[in-house]
Amino acid sequence: MSAEDETQPRIVPRRSWLGPTRRRLGAGVLAGGLFISIVGSAVAGPADAPPRATASPTAPTSQTRTPTVTATSTPSPVVIPQPRSTPSATASVGTESPSQAAPGAAQRTATAALAELAIKGRAAKTGYSRDQFGQAWADVDRNGCDTRNDILRRDLTAATIKPGTHGCLVLSGMLADPYSGGSITFLRGEATSIAVQIDHVVALSDAWQKGAQDQTLEQRTALANDPLNLLAVDGPLNGQKGSGDAATWLPPNKAFRCQYVARQVAVKITYGLWVTSAEHDAIARILTACPDEVLPTGTAPQPTVGTSAAPAPAQAAEPAPAVVPTPPASAYFANCTAARAAGVAPLLLGESGYRSAMDGDDDGIACE
Repeated sequence: MSAEDETQPRIVPRRSWLGPTRRRLGAGVLAGGLFISIVGSAVAGPADAPPRATASPTAPTSQTRTPTVTATSTPSPVVIPQPRSTPSATASVGTESPSQAAPGAAQRTATAALAELAIKGRAAKTGYSRDQFGQAWADVDRNGCDTRNDILRRDLTAATIKPGTHGCLVLSGMLADPYSGGSITFLRGEATSIAVQIDHVVALSDAWQKGAQDQTLEQRTALANDPLNLLAVDGPLNGQKGSGDAATWLPPNKAFRCQYVARQVAVKITYGLWVTSAEHDAIARILTACPDEVLPTGTAPQPTVGTSAAPAPAQAAEPAPAVVPTPPASAYFANCTAARAAGVAPLLLGESGYRSAMDGDDDGIACE
């Protein structure tokens, strides 16, 4: 700077009075606005509370989450065990049902079965003979024993068996007779075997006239030898019955009548036989006293009887069985005298030389 310049007065611009005033005014306005804003916010706080409550979806959100968590955790302990227990319960019922259903299937009543039998008139007896039902007392079950002895072993108690007959031939026993209700001693022999006879519950002649004549020989043979249709009974009462049905003959033992007619119904429904109107009504009358009488099923005879071993050792020592000759394959004897003379008596059913004409009591043993 030059000396001249230093001597010249320095011009300093004057501040306008409005400058500070403006600043003060602006500051005042700003302060006032801030104050109003603070006051306004303080005053507006309560009035704005509802919007805040509206904005508080946080509470509903937390409430929404809470059920979700609860719902997710709650089923896990409840739902998981249930599927496991349900199948096991179902399996247990399924396992038990068959065992409970099989008896239920067997518990069919005779009354219900009777309603299923056809009702027709009796057909003509023309052409009937015992031979139409196959060989008498055949060994249909191939157990090595004829049907008659099968039934005797089944129905007699304390039975003794003839040695050397493979546990087949019944010599004696005690029968609780269903037809009379009494007890009968069975003793095999020409004069004594007749005391106990094997009855066809549905007589073969009756069956022939009610459908059996239209069946095959094989079917009729099965009917004649079916344990369901056979009972060891009092011989004289069996003779009284003859070929009668329920309309013409019933057991004197009234306590057995329900079982008796139920067995007849079972045989007829098994072999497709019908009943006459009178027979149907007679059976229905009996069953009114026992509407829940169960339809019976066949009882297979036991192949051997425990008591049969008892007499065997005592008689096995006898020399007679060892010396009895075997009849030739084509043996024929005019009568029992000839069979005895040949040393082959008695003759069992199925053996060479046996003929039904020589078997007076039709028990499967000729020339006893």
